[in-house]
Amino acid sequence: MSCIFCKIIKGEIPSFKLIETKFTYSFLDIQPTAEGHCLIIPKFHGAKLHNIPDEYLADLLPVVKKLTTALDLDTNNTPEGSGYNILQNNGRIAHQVVDHVHFHLIPKKDSETGLGVGWPAEETDFAKLEKLHKKLQEKL
Repeated sequence: MSCIFCKIIKGEIPSFKLIETKFTYSFLDIQPTAEGHCLIIPKFHGAKLHNIPDEYLADLLPVVKKLTTALDLDTNNTPEGSGYNILQNNGRIAHQVVDHVHFHLIPKKDSETGLGVGWPAEETDFAKLEKLHKKLQEKL
């Protein structure tokens, strides 16, 4: 398999490992957007979130939570307070580059570092929302 994340999990490529569990592997990003930027990946190869078994998914967020504490992101140590982004993309159109599910934990300690996010929201069309709501409820 040529997946870079699978090779990292197997130890074929070195990494700055942080937390490893039965289902999850986390390590520092080598091209960080902020100090402490890390990746959290399932030990199951799947390109998109819906390809990953639930037991792997259930283990990921507790690892993210432990990392936020280790990075002191659970405190308000700056005038603005600290924060963080959890980023997870699925598919090229959604900016996914590596075809193995991964979560980025990106510390945000000031307005100049970390992830910048734009949100091009549409105007609210309640009739359209209601139609979509009914369609989704039928499928669920």
